[in-house]
Amino acid sequence: MEMADSTLTVTVSHGSSKHNISLTGQDGSELTVKHLSEALAQTTGVPQASQKIIFKGKSLKEMEESLSSLGIKQGCKLMMIGKRNSPEEEAELRKLKDIEKSVEQTAKKLEKVNGELTGLKNGFLAKDLQAEALNKLDHRVKLASEQFMKILEDIDSLTVPENFSDCRMKKKGLVKTVQGFLAQCDKIEAGISDHLAKIQNKNLALSE
Repeated sequence: MEMADSTLTVTVSHGSSKHNISLTGQDGSELTVKHLSEALAQTTGVPQASQKIIFKGKSLKEMEESLSSLGIKQGCKLMMIGKRNSPEEEAELRKLKDIEKSVEQTAKKLEKVNGELTGLKNGFLAKDLQAEALNKLDHRVKLASEQFMKILEDIDSLTVPENFSDCRMKKKGLVKTVQGFLAQCDKIEAGISDHLAKIQNKNLALSE
């Protein structure tokens, strides 16, 4: 049995340079091709999608496969083929990463609203205060929704050349993520108006 933190160092030649890549498996978890690929991306600047890692003449395609099962041991020699992104593509990727950050921030706000809505439904607030609180939540969801729409426009305004495959993939993924969050906004808004209707019906029943 290997101890908890197993470290593996391999030598990877890329073009005319050689890189010693050290990998550490956390908590006894197996080191995979993915770990190696991520480390190579860090070291060489060649994005994962553009890497071809070769060991004993075979190219490693399965990202989840463990290195030990492929016979890759301490001190093994591998080879990588792949070009770095152009500075232009790197610049586009950075823009996408910034957009990704604002998606995360807006998503956090939405999560908060959702949590508070659940709290309200569980009756942590007097009925007469609920309507006011719900209207405030509704306003916050609408704001988040507007931010997501704006983010979609920002993504849309980025013109990514055909050959920037890394960027195109990231852009596509981001659009999907944002659309998912927009759908979530709609769902939460519906939940809010549902609950508002419920309270108003109750209030009507009480006043009759």
